[in-house]
Amino acid sequence: MKKILNIGSINIDYVYDVEHFVRPGETISSSSRAVFPGGKGLNQSVALARAGGRVWHAGRTGPDGAGMLEIMKEAGVNVEPADTSGSTTGHAIIQVNASGENCIILHAGANHELGENFIDNALASFGEGDFLVLQNEVNNLPYMMKKASERRMRIAFNLAPFDDGIKNYPLSLVDYFLVNEVEGAGVSGKTQPAEILGAMSAMFPKAAIVLTIGRDGVLYKDPCETLAHGIYEVPRVDTTAAGDTFTGYFLAAVAGGKRAAEALRVASLASSIAVSRKGASSSVPTIEETLSANLKYIETNQL
Repeated sequence: MKKILNIGSINIDYVYDVEHFVRPGETISSSSRAVFPGGKGLNQSVALARAGGRVWHAGRTGPDGAGMLEIMKEAGVNVEPADTSGSTTGHAIIQVNASGENCIILHAGANHELGENFIDNALASFGEGDFLVLQNEVNNLPYMMKKASERRMRIAFNLAPFDDGIKNYPLSLVDYFLVNEVEGAGVSGKTQPAEILGAMSAMFPKAAIVLTIGRDGVLYKDPCETLAHGIYEVPRVDTTAAGDTFTGYFLAAVAGGKRAAEALRVASLASSIAVSRKGASSSVPTIEETLSANLKYIETNQL
C-alpha cells in the first residue's frame, strides 16, 4: 500500500433541507438545519482512510477548526501535516432539496492560506510512487503539482469545483483525473460522456481519466483499457459526499495495487451507500460495510 498525501480543504458544512433550491429574489424556509464536518479534502481523506488507505492530510483551519482535525483522526487519517493557524475555517452553505440533490456556496477561509513553506513541509516525507491527492478548493495547486512531480509522486486531481483557471495549471503532470460531466465538459469542450472521455484521453494520453456520470455510473480510460461501471440501487437521500466517497475509495484501491475494474466496483458500492445517508464525511461507509453490502447492480450502457 503506497502512502497518500491529501493537501485539501477543511470546511464546516451548514446543511439546510429545502423543498426546492432558492431562486433569485426569493426567500424560503428550511425544514431543518444540521452542521457537519466537510470540505472536499476532508471528505476524501475520511473516505481514503475508511477504504483502508494510508493517508495523511495537509490542510489549514482557523482556531475553530480543531474539531475537524479530530474527526479525521478518528477516521484513521494522520493529520500531523495540518494546523489550525489560519484566519478562519472554511465553510459551506448547502441546500438539499426534496430529491436529495444539493447546491453549495463555499467560503475558502484558511483553505486559501497554504504558502510554499507549508506545502514543502507537507511533501517532505513523501517520494517516488506515493500519491498526492488534490481538489480545487485550496490555493497554490500549480506549485503543489510541480513539487510533487519533482519527487516522482503520482498526482490525482479532482477538478472540483471547476473554474477556467484550471486550464492554466500544469495538467500534463497529472496521473489521475477524477471528474464529473460538468468538470469534464469544462476541460474538454464536449458534452456527451463518451466524447468527454475520448477528448480528455487525447489531451492527456499518459493519464487515467475517471468520469462519473451520476445515475449512469462511471467511465474510465487509461492508455491500456477503457471501462464502464454502473451504480447500485439505493434510496437517494443526500448526494453531498457521493463524489468524494467515490474518489477516496477508488484511489485507496489503486494505491493498494488493485486493478482499475476492481477499484471502480468498490468505489461505486461505497458512493451508492453514501447517497443513502445524510451528511458529507459522516455518510462515508467503512470498507467492511462496503464489501458486505448486498445491493442490486444497475448496468450502464454509456460506452
